[in-house]
Amino acid sequence: MLASLRNGLNSWVARLFFLFLVALFVAWGVGPQLLQVVGNMTNNTTVATVGGQGISLQELQQAYQRALSQAERAMGNKSSPPAALKQAVGQQALSNLIVQKALTEKADSLGLTVPEAVLQQTIRQMPAFNGGNGQFDQGTFLRVLSENNLNEATFLTLMRQDILHREMLVPVQAGALAPAPLAQNLFAFEQETRVADMVSLPFSAAPQPAAPSQTDLTRWYENHQYLYQTPEMRHIHAVVLTPAAVEKDVTVTAQDLLGLYDQEKAHFAQPEKRSADVVLVNAEPAATQLAAEWAKGATWDAIKAAAAKDGGTPIAVTGMTSEQIPSPELAKAIFAAPAGSAPQTVKTPFGWYVFQVTNVTPADIQTLQQATPELRKQVIAGKAADLVYERANKIDDLLAGGVALDKLPADLGLVAVSGTLDAAGTTPTGQPAPIPGDAALRKALITAAFAAKPGDAPQLQSATPNGNGSNGYFAVTVDKIVPPAPKPFTEVADQVRKDWTRDAIRHTEEKAAAAILTAVQDGTPLATAAAGLTVQRLPPVSRSAVTPGVPPQLVAPLFGLKSGKGTMAETADGFVVAQLVSVQHPDPKQDPIGYSQLRNALTRSIEGDLETLFTEAVRDQAKPKVNDKLLATFTQAE
Repeated sequence: MLASLRNGLNSWVARLFFLFLVALFVAWGVGPQLLQVVGNMTNNTTVATVGGQGISLQELQQAYQRALSQAERAMGNKSSPPAALKQAVGQQALSNLIVQKALTEKADSLGLTVPEAVLQQTIRQMPAFNGGNGQFDQGTFLRVLSENNLNEATFLTLMRQDILHREMLVPVQAGALAPAPLAQNLFAFEQETRVADMVSLPFSAAPQPAAPSQTDLTRWYENHQYLYQTPEMRHIHAVVLTPAAVEKDVTVTAQDLLGLYDQEKAHFAQPEKRSADVVLVNAEPAATQLAAEWAKGATWDAIKAAAAKDGGTPIAVTGMTSEQIPSPELAKAIFAAPAGSAPQTVKTPFGWYVFQVTNVTPADIQTLQQATPELRKQVIAGKAADLVYERANKIDDLLAGGVALDKLPADLGLVAVSGTLDAAGTTPTGQPAPIPGDAALRKALITAAFAAKPGDAPQLQSATPNGNGSNGYFAVTVDKIVPPAPKPFTEVADQVRKDWTRDAIRHTEEKAAAAILTAVQDGTPLATAAAGLTVQRLPPVSRSAVTPGVPPQLVAPLFGLKSGKGTMAETADGFVVAQLVSVQHPDPKQDPIGYSQLRNALTRSIEGDLETLFTEAVRDQAKPKVNDKLLATFTQAE
């Protein structure tokens, strides 16, 4: 009935009638409200217009789902993309559709078309559709389309548009060429290398210092007390409300189970799946001949060989649902034929298919009784979440009314905790504080505790960043703050001795390295300045590449030196001193391949800039208009 009413509203008679009503109600002072209602009833699903073309919500939804699938694969399907990413994907999908529509309109105005032969040849040359032999494989083609939520017809349309757009951009990019001076300067900067000599002064080779006196240790301890402090500790009181804590108060009825079962029948019903041997050929006569030979008893291997002679492609449809077969015509035919029936042929936009169904896996439907254990868990989880939200509102009102944490009603499912902990959630005994709930709630509670001040009134807070309370709620007060304090010397004496010794060794090696560097800067060769140490000639060092055997701490300083000058750096193992020996300036003629690659990369970058400028100009010329209200509804829903 609703569908009939909606269809009726699309007629001009109905629209005129509603316009009459609008005028009548405007006279009575309710025009704006009625106009909004009428706007909703006309069911406008155009989210944007580009030139003379519209972009429907359905188009946007399809583009969004394809883009979201790609984002999920990029994330490794390890987690659901966050809401912010989903909204960004939706907005980018619309932006891409607007550009595509604008470019298509421009191509149409220029009279550009894509011949069918060019379309098929382009698709067959795409590496993504190649099989194990490196050639186009129809099975791979269908699988890739399925993984990207595409069917044949939609993909062919997208490919035609893509070819048109690329052909239109060819003359735009034709004049792009990176200027030789720019390429030469960048090549000289990137490929310049420097050679240096280096000596190492490792901490492990330094002589052990004389044993420190008690005065030395005491002075070190007093000057570095920040190294030996206890962390700030806080004594807190908190209450925690989680879905797990209220599950015992949830009642599950038979009606709950039946309602959820009806709502999620698709989850408990495995659709029918089919397997088939399929070959694709270009012409009907070849398809008819193959079907006849197959019906007479030809083997699958023989059919594949015969199809190959006509340029055909064998396909293996294994355990697929109807929706997983991108070609609607082929899917309908396969699911209409009984297993083991005579081979059949079917025509699609991509050619003629010849197939024989080899196996049928019937649909598997779980009964309500079979699904009850899983349904019960879902009902309990859903009701517990609702109950937590309901009780959270009550607790929030009580706290706002001045009720103390320890005076809250005992029948709300709250778990009370109190104790002393640091910012890492560790108690004075070194154990994790026993805070109920998951890691997100624990982290949120500790963060709140260390942001509060003693005496602050407790406030109910969500443990979930978006505030939906799915991880639970908590309220916390701080009774006392124990500030950081130095540990007694007797408690850390061993660590103080180790730190003093380590610093003494470091100071000795730093002093020795500085003396060598001073001599080098005064013109003494490194080998002379570092007499007794092994001088190592480093391999040529570049600005960007990691050079084995060269401490990364030396790279930037080396490129700031003049020949003969030196520098020093501290590494994890000690100090190094280096003297620049030579600067090697690259010659593009000596590395024509590298220079050509760099200039080509610059050219491609310029081509990309020109493409962007052209695309933006075409987009602006089309004067796109976005239905911001409808777009906001879509992105918020997604």
